[in-house]
Amino acid sequence: MSLSVNSYFDDKVKSIAFESANGPVTSGVMLPGEYVFDTTKDEVMKVVEGELIVKLPGAAEYVSFKTGTEFNVAANQSFDVKVTSTTAYLCFYS
Repeated sequence: MSLSVNSYFDDKVKSIAFESANGPVTSGVMLPGEYVFDTTKDEVMKVVEGELIVKLPGAAEYVSFKTGTEFNVAANQSFDVKVTSTTAYLCFYS
């Protein structure tokens, strides 16, 4: 088993990728900013600490996801994220 450390958006988003019993997962942290993420697999994003303000594919408005909540994004989509305070997440891929 190995860990893969990834850095995005000039080191404002960092994640550690690993294989769980249920498949690939990343655990990461986002600093305040605005980001656009592209998916290659179906994703379940769980907010561990903080808040992600997300505009999901096809949505007209942003929705807030706070600590303990989650959202889904289908494969081959992109979604916009606003972060106002440092936020930790877990992302499960399928």
